[in-house]
Amino acid sequence: MKTLIASISIAFISAGIVSFTTPQTKAIPEIVKTAFTKKFPSVKKVDWEKESDSEWEAVFKMNRIEYSANFTTDGKWLETEHEISKNQIPQKIKAALDSEFKTYKIEEAEISETAAGSVYEFELEKGEKTLEVVFNLDGKKLKEEVVEEED
Repeated sequence: MKTLIASISIAFISAGIVSFTTPQTKAIPEIVKTAFTKKFPSVKKVDWEKESDSEWEAVFKMNRIEYSANFTTDGKWLETEHEISKNQIPQKIKAALDSEFKTYKIEEAEISETAAGSVYEFELEKGEKTLEVVFNLDGKKLKEEVVEEED
C-alpha cells in the first residue's frame, strides 16, 4: 500500500514539474508572435518566457549571438539586447568606466536597443556591492543603481 501511495505521489509531482517547466507556447498571443516575426524574419527557433502579465520575452540566436527581445502583450516591441565582450566596448565608454568605476569588475556588458536608441548596460561588482550602470553611445552615464541581492 505504501508503495502504491508513493508511486501515485511521484506521478503527481512529476506531472506538476513537467507542466511547470514546459514552455506555454500556446499561451503566447498571436500578435506577439507576429510582431516578433516581423522584427526578426530570419529567426526560426525562439524560446518564449512570460516576463509579467503585460510582457513577453523571446530568447533566440542570430549570427551565433544570443539575443533577447521584449514585447508587450499587444505586440509592441520594447527592447532587444545581447551580451558583448569587453573588447567590444567603445573607447569613450571604456574611458568613462575607468574614470568613475576603476575599482569595479565588469561582470556583464550588454547592448540594449529600444525605440529611443541604443545604450550600453553594465553589471559591475566590487566585493559584495553590485551596480547596474547605463551609458549612451557618447559615454555619458544615464543611470546608476545598486542592485539588491535576491533571496
